[in-house]
Amino acid sequence: MRARAGAGSASRILRGLVLLPLFGLLAGCNLVVMQPSGDIAMQQRNLVLASTGLMLLIIIPVIVLTLLFAWRYRASNTAARHDPDWDHSTGLEVVIWTAPLMIIIALGALTWISTHTLDPFRPLSRIEPGKPVAAEVKPLEVEVVALDWKWLFFYPEYNVATVNELAAPVNRPITFKITASSVMNAFYIPALAGMIYAMPGMQTQLHAVINKPGAYDGLSSHYSGTGFSRMTFKFHGLDGDGFDQWIAKVKQQGSELSRDAYLELERPSERVPVTYYASFADGLFGKILGMCAVPGKMCMHEMMTIDAKGGAGKESQENAERLQYDNRHVQRGDEAPGATTPASHRAPKSETPDGDKNHEGSGQGHSAPDQTNN
Repeated sequence: MRARAGAGSASRILRGLVLLPLFGLLAGCNLVVMQPSGDIAMQQRNLVLASTGLMLLIIIPVIVLTLLFAWRYRASNTAARHDPDWDHSTGLEVVIWTAPLMIIIALGALTWISTHTLDPFRPLSRIEPGKPVAAEVKPLEVEVVALDWKWLFFYPEYNVATVNELAAPVNRPITFKITASSVMNAFYIPALAGMIYAMPGMQTQLHAVINKPGAYDGLSSHYSGTGFSRMTFKFHGLDGDGFDQWIAKVKQQGSELSRDAYLELERPSERVPVTYYASFADGLFGKILGMCAVPGKMCMHEMMTIDAKGGAGKESQENAERLQYDNRHVQRGDEAPGATTPASHRAPKSETPDGDKNHEGSGQGHSAPDQTNN
């Protein structure tokens, strides 16, 4: 019997050794969320670790005691004490209730503090641990627009704009103002900070900082239609001179983003290459935010002013056409964002042979790229 048991143990060990090399495949995993390069993302990582550690204070003892009791009181252990009339222990009750209660209090305090500290609308108070933001430092303002299916970035300070490429100086606070042109989306750079929703007609904010030079992945983290999986971009953390050179390149290689050029860019398209704009129409981001980039449409602030006055009365019927917005793609012959079978009576675009015949690769352009309409 002992020989057979020994052979069984050896067999299990051998099977374990055979599986061991498979764990080497995990070396290719990029756990960017756990190894971020921005202070906000680092604080969020620490919050995850602290919360997990507090919960493991209960989880690990429970698992260990469960296994211990199962072994201790197994059917074959006749020496284990059996006390069927036992029903209460004050000391055990104190431990059972006090430990989870203390952990819940600690988690609540941690959540309350971090919710206020890491509020995306709150300006940064520090660049990194022990290094507060200097009073004379002006944050870099970036206006973000989630389009179908690409990202448009405005730099008001430099009067330039880019598509599917973002850059910022290292250790300089960044203020993002985020909106969308049509459907709800989410702006996410894992190495920089947590995801923030982008919604049409609304502006969300994010304050962050990148502490290490490098190229980082940015993406849409909220499903928004057929081109969602390709709605990605690169975020470059650059030193001061590197950022100035990047701005100079955008000005040199870019063209003008006029209102008409924006309306063409806004049309649904996939795999849009990196595009630079040396200038953009004055107030364009405000028009996009107000949902009135299309000439003749009523802006959100106009609508809210009318609503605040109790409406414009029966004489305002002419406003109906100015308020129509969501049908603009249909009127231009575009397919509704995200439409697939059965709405469009065709398979998803990613499954069609010519779905990606345009926008292959990535490069710098001088104007709005050739686009494939949905």
